[in-house]
Amino acid sequence: MNPSLRWLFVVLLLIVAAQAGAAGPASVFIDDLTWTELADAVRAGKTTIIVPLGGTEQNGPHMALGKHNARVRALSEKIAVALGNALVAPVIAYVPEGSIEPPTAHMRFPGTITVPDATFEKVLESAARSFRHHGFRDIVFLGDHGGYQKDLRAVADRLDKEWAATPVRAHAVDEYYRITVDTYGRALKARGIRDDEIGTHAGVADTSLTLALAPGMVRIERLHSGTKLGSADGVYGDPTKASAELGQLGVDAIVAGTVEAIRKAVARR
Repeated sequence: MNPSLRWLFVVLLLIVAAQAGAAGPASVFIDDLTWTELADAVRAGKTTIIVPLGGTEQNGPHMALGKHNARVRALSEKIAVALGNALVAPVIAYVPEGSIEPPTAHMRFPGTITVPDATFEKVLESAARSFRHHGFRDIVFLGDHGGYQKDLRAVADRLDKEWAATPVRAHAVDEYYRITVDTYGRALKARGIRDDEIGTHAGVADTSLTLALAPGMVRIERLHSGTKLGSADGVYGDPTKASAELGQLGVDAIVAGTVEAIRKAVARR
C-alpha cells in the first residue's frame, strides 16, 4: 500500500474510534457504566432512572426462581431504549414474599426469599434518594410481581410529598403490572387460550412471557412430561400451551403501554 494511503487509513480509523468514544456507551444499565459515563449521561439529558423490581420465588417445577428478575431487567431495557432519556438501575431481587414462620404464600417452597414490607420500602426510598442526589429528576418503579405494588405506591407517595417543592418526582408505574394481567390476558384469550390455562402464576401467560424474554429459565421438558401440574407444585394455571410467540404478545403490550404511562407521569410533573 502506498505510504500516504496507509497514513490516511490510520487517520480515518482514529477519527472513527474517537467518534465512537464520544457517542458514549451503548448500554442503558448503570452497572455497565463508569461514574463519569453516568454523570455525562445525566448531563446530556438522561434524567429518568428506571428501578426494576423482581423477586426470587418458586415458579413451579418448570421455571427458574429468578424469573421475575430476568424479565423485569429485559423489559426495563426495552422501555428505557424506547424512552430515549432513561437509564436502568440494578434489579432489586429481594422483595416481600410472605412470612417465614409460619411459611405462607411462595415461602412454602424452597428457594423463595422474603423480606418485610418495611425493609423493602426503606430500600426503595434509599435508592430513590441516591438517584435524586446524582441528578435524576424522575425515579420510576417498575414491579414485575403483584404482591408489592402497594409498597411501590406508598414509597412514591411519601417521596413526592417530601419533594413537592423540587422538580424531582417518584413514579410507581403500576400500568406495567396491570398490562401483564389485563391487556396480555385479553390477547391470549383472543388466541383461544382459556382462563384456566392462562392462570395467575406459572400458567400459560407467565411461562410464555418468560419464554419470550429468558427462554433458558423454562424447562421445556417438564411442560411436556405428561404430568399435570397444579397448586401442590406451585402452579396456578396450565403452562402446557406456553410459547415464545404467545409471550411476545405480552412483551409488545407491556413495553408500549409502560412507555406511554411513564411519559404521561413525567408530563404531569
